[in-house]
Amino acid sequence: MTYTGKVQPGGRPDVRELPDLVITKLAVSDMANNVYLLRCRRTDDQLLVDAADDAARILQVVGDDGLDTVVTTHQHWDHHRALPQVVAATGARTVAGVEDADALPVPVDRRVTDGDVVEVGACRLEVVHLTGHTPGSVALLYDDPDGTPHLFTGDSLFPGGVGRTGSKEDFASLLDDVSAKLFDRLPDETWFYPGHGDDSTLGAERPHLAEWRARGW
Repeated sequence: MTYTGKVQPGGRPDVRELPDLVITKLAVSDMANNVYLLRCRRTDDQLLVDAADDAARILQVVGDDGLDTVVTTHQHWDHHRALPQVVAATGARTVAGVEDADALPVPVDRRVTDGDVVEVGACRLEVVHLTGHTPGSVALLYDDPDGTPHLFTGDSLFPGGVGRTGSKEDFASLLDDVSAKLFDRLPDETWFYPGHGDDSTLGAERPHLAEWRARGW
């Protein structure tokens, strides 16, 4: 089946199979948060991006293979409501950005920032620190050696703009980081997976960067 990235709370997950990594996307909660389960095809190790809500459903998708790691992209409550239950049920280690880690409802085993690497089996995910939506928001970059880059952006980048910010200074910081660390570095075919809603590519969004800056959100 062809992956579309279109999921709804209560609906079926969508699965994308890369040569070395399987990405399962599901939506949970009344805020339609996206949750991503990454599985290394060589080792069957699994990593979760944002235990946002509905621990029972997340654990069902995780299945019997267990869960090694949970990465929380940022401190906002809607992205970690199920984190205590998921960690208690699986024993997974927790990872979050340095500046957001203390705001999470569980102890954070590893605090990360720009350039750090989080592994899921034989696959490597590079941490990209994006300041503005929250102080410690992080994205995860999987630079597929057999294909295009894949980017998990939390609430820092969506189709149509960057994430919500609370001041002009925060907006400028976030757009500057997204421009320099993502758009200036990665190719148009880079596929990104946001914290809510549909996926997109950097190529589809790149022509609108100046428009985003001019409108201020």
